[in-house]
Amino acid sequence: MVRGDSKFYTAELAAAARRAGAYVSLTTGSNPSVNAAIATILEEEWAPIHYPDAFVDPDTGELVSDAEVAQIPYVAFAGKPKRLHAEGRLVVRRVKRRSPATGGARGQQGELFDVWRHHAVFITSPFQMLQAEADHRGHAIIEQVIADGKGSALAHLPSSSFSSNAAWATLWAIAHNLTRAAGILAGTFHAKATTATIRAHLVNVPARLARRARRLTLHLPERWPWQAAFEQLHAAVGALLIRPSCPA
Repeated sequence: MVRGDSKFYTAELAAAARRAGAYVSLTTGSNPSVNAAIATILEEEWAPIHYPDAFVDPDTGELVSDAEVAQIPYVAFAGKPKRLHAEGRLVVRRVKRRSPATGGARGQQGELFDVWRHHAVFITSPFQMLQAEADHRGHAIIEQVIADGKGSALAHLPSSSFSSNAAWATLWAIAHNLTRAAGILAGTFHAKATTATIRAHLVNVPARLARRARRLTLHLPERWPWQAAFEQLHAAVGALLIRPSCPA
């Protein structure tokens, strides 16, 4: 399965995947052919779907937890030479556009009709519609990890030395995994936060160390908003490090 965003929606890539015996799952973006195909989907063909784990809408950055999904047969790249035509289907997700006119404030009016935002994916696999839609969304996970890395250590790559690049990438992967583990141990909010947020909240701690009677005391600032998360992380790590001794 070759999954990708709209930058990879090309006739050449689809043809190469077909020659290699692979399916494709590619975001189409918006174009006249795709828009015309979406317009033919009947209203009763849309199936409501609820996402237990909300995801980020690639067009608006908003979290999406409810949408409607439909599919329709589609021949991609029909304007290309026939050897580049790709038969499959469009799996389309639609989400209602948010309007400032809705909100219930005085003087505001509701919308006269629903306005939808569509997100289409060209798919050649035999997966069922909802399975194919969920499988395609999975490709965004690695993209988020790469974007997170580019915001930290991977921003310094590449250098002119292959060995240095390999070592740096390995160290980044170790640090990334440790940071993500720390976020999960700290609680629900930090479990879904970026590593930059975790570093700012829980690693770069604005605290003061004091030594008294051979013991170290960490003095946290007053009214620090992340104190509960830090203490939960500290307790969880302490529980992992302190193991009961095994009997002889």
